[in-house]
Amino acid sequence: MKIKCSKEILKSLENTITVIAMFDGEDVSTPFDELNLVSRDFKAKENNIDTVTLFKNDSLVNVCFVGFGKRELLNTEKIRIIGGNLCKKLKNILKNKEYKSNDINILNLDLSSHEIGAFTEGVLLGDYKFNKYKSKNNDFEKKEIDNIIIFTEKEVECQIEKAKILANSNIIARNLVNEPSNIIYPETLAIETVRLGAEFGFNVEVYEEEKIRALGMEAFFAVSRGSINKPRFIVMRYFGDKESKDILGLVGKGLTYDTGGYSLKSNASMLDMKTDMAGAASVIGAMCAISQNKLKRNVIAVVAACENALSGDSYKPGDIINSMAKKTIEVLNTDAEGRLTLADAIYYIINNEKVTKVVDVATLTGAALTLLGNVATPVVTNNDEFYYELEKASALSGERVWKMPIYDEFRDMIKGEEADLKNTGGKNAGCITAGAFIGEFVGATPWIHMDIAGTSTSSKSIGYKAKGATGEPVRTLYYLAEI
Repeated sequence: MKIKCSKEILKSLENTITVIAMFDGEDVSTPFDELNLVSRDFKAKENNIDTVTLFKNDSLVNVCFVGFGKRELLNTEKIRIIGGNLCKKLKNILKNKEYKSNDINILNLDLSSHEIGAFTEGVLLGDYKFNKYKSKNNDFEKKEIDNIIIFTEKEVECQIEKAKILANSNIIARNLVNEPSNIIYPETLAIETVRLGAEFGFNVEVYEEEKIRALGMEAFFAVSRGSINKPRFIVMRYFGDKESKDILGLVGKGLTYDTGGYSLKSNASMLDMKTDMAGAASVIGAMCAISQNKLKRNVIAVVAACENALSGDSYKPGDIINSMAKKTIEVLNTDAEGRLTLADAIYYIINNEKVTKVVDVATLTGAALTLLGNVATPVVTNNDEFYYELEKASALSGERVWKMPIYDEFRDMIKGEEADLKNTGGKNAGCITAGAFIGEFVGATPWIHMDIAGTSTSSKSIGYKAKGATGEPVRTLYYLAEI
């Protein structure tokens, strides 16, 4: 599906679908009197979508009215959701009727250029469905939207192109997360990242087991030991401002599958553990967007990719392991593994790549779901000024964040008895203590931890989100680099 804009209004309504954007309390004005007349009976409340078939010049005219609600209550996230819902509605219409053209014409979309960009994101993301492994036997599935033409006098081409890049980068992340673990494992994740780097313009370096051990990443390596699929440490570099010494660091949790190890998960809990690398997917997707838009910013991202599997060589509850930072860790639960890989990854990116600010993104704790469900991402940080930048980026992307407190009492909960630290602080404040554990490897560098356990997937298709991976927070990370 392609989206483009045009200043020249279509001259005929026949044999296609025409969409009319409607705003509550405002009359619609199009060059077609019959549309203006029919529109008066439509209730333009937000997300109300209805179709009408008219007869004109011996042809059927198919019109879809979409409600945007009251203009003063609109925001870009609502517009994205409307775009996603509209896309789903249009695809259902195409499945059930025959048209000479599968082009969609949109009239009266009286929005700012930035809002039209958000609408474009919503439509493109609403078109997403992960059906790669389904047999293509249903003829209805082959009927797709070819083109969406937005008729507007505004100069919106740049916003639409940017929206296309952001949507595509989000979809890259969604696809990586939705792939099963027999397809995406550490080696293949690294291979795909190299391919994406070559396509979109960022450098990728991959460290294998020997280099990982030589760097002293003992916590990361301990998690990887039980799997036949060997670990990979993936480093992505983009230098868009070589005159600047500032470097934004991104760290993504890369557990391509998590059994829980000896602290074994139940079968039900393991079913979606292919998604435990959503943090890695989001930073890879963000790098695709950053480099493709050629931002004037230096960004380095890393992923410690491995599987937490069960075998005779797996690390065990009660083990004491070391880390790249030379801080020792008591393993109380082998299912609290992501923070161990992140500890080495974040220490590496700060001390070896010399980033000046760093964000880690991880499906880290079930406690994140208890806190905020799938509505927002809980955040732990050591720097309020940096967090305010994240809030601004979140406002642009529509991907909500909420800052958690990190008092000394929370840090005390992860202090070890026989080692420097322990890898779980117990059942209380689990989202915060997991973040506090990672913070022990950060030092004074401005740092943000995002626990996307709730927001990285959706249990149903709604708005511009499909069931499965959501691609959050690709767009937030992009805007954090851009602002």
